[in-house]
Amino acid sequence: MAKTIVNKLKLQIPAGKAIPAPPLGPALGQAGINIGEFTKQFNDATSDKMGDIIPVIVNVYDDRSYDITYKTPPASFLILKALGLKKGSGKNTLKKVGKITRAQLEEIAEVKKADLNAHDIDAAVKIISGTARSMGIEIE
Repeated sequence: MAKTIVNKLKLQIPAGKAIPAPPLGPALGQAGINIGEFTKQFNDATSDKMGDIIPVIVNVYDDRSYDITYKTPPASFLILKALGLKKGSGKNTLKKVGKITRAQLEEIAEVKKADLNAHDIDAAVKIISGTARSMGIEIE
């Protein structure tokens, strides 16, 4: 008999640093997940990506079991990391905060290609460059 999904959680957690404190603990607790077990499993699986933000999708089943799907870090996070910036521009059309090259966009697209809806690298680069433009970053 197939298990039915009772709840689906979408979370963004720093890799290797999941702790039972808010906001993670209450979200997991309300879904009926063992918080200590989840944090240990997440930290073990993401310890090699320290410093990154990892989006996860947690499917909770009717017998209180769950599975975790790990995604790649957000494109905006990868762009800021590549340029060494803290944050993007609040006024993207008026104030530019940096410049990014096509080669850097291709590297980011390679990392994100599993989560992007693109058939080839050029389409993926277009998606990533749109994110960069909306953050106030010029494309070279």
